[in-house]
Amino acid sequence: MDDIELGVLIPIGQAQWGQGADPRELPGFAVRAEELGYSSLWVNDFLLTPRIEALTMLAAVAPLTSRATLGTAALLPVLRRPVQAAQTLASIDLLSGGRLVLAVGAAFPGRFGVPQHALSDVPWERRFTRLDETIALWRQLWTAPGEGGSFHGSLLRFEELPPMTAPARPDGPPVWLGGASESALRRTGRHYDGWMPYPPSADRYADGLAAVRAAAAEAGRDATAVTPALFVSVVVTGTVEQGRELLAAFAEASYGMPLDQLEQIQALAAGPPDVVAEKLRGYVAAGARHLAVRIATTTLESQREQLEHIIKLKEYL
Repeated sequence: MDDIELGVLIPIGQAQWGQGADPRELPGFAVRAEELGYSSLWVNDFLLTPRIEALTMLAAVAPLTSRATLGTAALLPVLRRPVQAAQTLASIDLLSGGRLVLAVGAAFPGRFGVPQHALSDVPWERRFTRLDETIALWRQLWTAPGEGGSFHGSLLRFEELPPMTAPARPDGPPVWLGGASESALRRTGRHYDGWMPYPPSADRYADGLAAVRAAAAEAGRDATAVTPALFVSVVVTGTVEQGRELLAAFAEASYGMPLDQLEQIQALAAGPPDVVAEKLRGYVAAGARHLAVRIATTTLESQREQLEHIIKLKEYL
């Protein structure tokens, strides 16, 4: 399909670039991805493992690329002070010529979400309210960057906001939501510009997208204004068995969990090109139009090799 966008994550986590590799080579990885024809370059956001900070990576890549969308998949606004983050994001959008897209999330319960809130000195409670108010604050600052003013939410309150750096686009970067809970689906349809989940099956994606569009219609919005995206981890190999071996190593390195547990909660595709393409086509048939592919390997060398293989999948979609 001509309307399918295929993007790739820059492997900013040490678990993806591997021991001994030089992370200064990551901007070159992004440049090569754009040369190969990937339409977007993404970074994920995390505080509990060694990595290059997500927005630092996008700032480094912005002047080296010219066409690809630069995105976060997903950004955790709770890790940053909200007004300072608005300035940083507007700056990246400005320096990239208006190519920034933000998928955001509120983090998941358990051993990953709660500790990141604690390290950020932000309560875990009412995290969805805090997320939505942060996005509303950003949009206010970006829409009227020279005016300052005030912001009064139930959690975020600023009596005197400063004039803000103006982003490249008058309304600032589009903001997508990365959640798939019932609450997240409703909020996506009502307030966000796109949806980027990673459900483990195409059927669950189709059900979620239907709920997003229903919520958009109820809110008086055009349902087609919500971009349907997908976050999916992929590795192309000679056999399905080889693919599962690499996925298992990736799951352990990135999450410290076995593959059978990870595949219950995330979208994964591994094996020969036709097998991977068939899995991705299921999500496309369910409505996904922008695929953000995370390469499921654990060395920078293998990430580069997969970069060359995965772009060829677009002809199957």
